[in-house]
Amino acid sequence: MATKKRKPSAAFMKPMSPSAALGAVIGNNAMPRTQVTKKIWAYIKRHKLQDSKNRRMINADDALKAVFGGKKQVSMFEMTKLVSKNLK
Repeated sequence: MATKKRKPSAAFMKPMSPSAALGAVIGNNAMPRTQVTKKIWAYIKRHKLQDSKNRRMINADDALKAVFGGKKQVSMFEMTKLVSKNLK
């Protein structure tokens, strides 16, 4: 029995344009949501913005604060919602 490789949803693979605030973090090129998520996590890890005590929380620096609507700290789940508002 051969297992079929799951094909990513077309909606996730459609290139999206980041807002100016999000572009400052991940670059201004249009890219699929999957790439946006990867780049944001790379940025968070590179700048050590994950909360040391509660790893689900992201501490925003000035660039991310603009994306997060001015919030100093958001949860991982809230982050995806806020990031999608910055994509069109």
